[in-house]
Amino acid sequence: MSGQGTTRRTLSIDIGGTGLKAIVLDCNGVAVDERQRVPTPQPATPRAILDALRGLIETQPEFDRVSVGFPGVVHDGVVWTAPNLDPGWRGVSLAKALQDVTGKPVRVANDADVQGYASIEGSGVEMVLTLGTGLGSALFVDGRLVPNLELGHHPFRKGCTYEERVGKAALAAVGKKKWRKRVSRVIAQIEPIWNYRLLHVGGGNAKLLVVDDLPANVRLHSNLGGVLGGIALWRD
Repeated sequence: MSGQGTTRRTLSIDIGGTGLKAIVLDCNGVAVDERQRVPTPQPATPRAILDALRGLIETQPEFDRVSVGFPGVVHDGVVWTAPNLDPGWRGVSLAKALQDVTGKPVRVANDADVQGYASIEGSGVEMVLTLGTGLGSALFVDGRLVPNLELGHHPFRKGCTYEERVGKAALAAVGKKKWRKRVSRVIAQIEPIWNYRLLHVGGGNAKLLVVDDLPANVRLHSNLGGVLGGIALWRD
């Protein structure tokens, strides 16, 4: 299937550690309904999430294809890692499972990659960080994705990874003020390594950051990007 098509609608799904979101986009990537959200089942097993998605999908208007952002490494629609969900996800063909549910073609990518498609300008090196249950990351060069970058699991400070320092659990443990300082340290650490032109920060906790506290080449984005970027998965 090539191009976006002139009339095709895309159901865009964002699977997160705390919430499952869905919205339908027209052929230009414009939302045709309000984003719907339900809590992520706990434990977040494949069966539990697929059952929850089935109910969420039933609330959506008509669509022709499906895009999914998943919080882990995905290859050809098959999950390789799901650090903030359930170990049972490894080896699950999420694309096939949702195709069976919807009867429509499905494409799946890392959730930060999808967020990035909704955020980037498409020029030079651009990095994306998503602050949510964990820490997602994506890298783009002139608008082209370098897929499945898992920066969040790299060692950072005091024997902890980036994700362990600024993920949801860390925010709850240290509070907003100290968490913001940690995020600033993360940005200061990665900038001279990746030398990006722009850093885009999204995810559910990006709203807690203060723009004036961030470097000039950092852009904040709403969590809606997790679903609005879904149409890009169908650009061949």
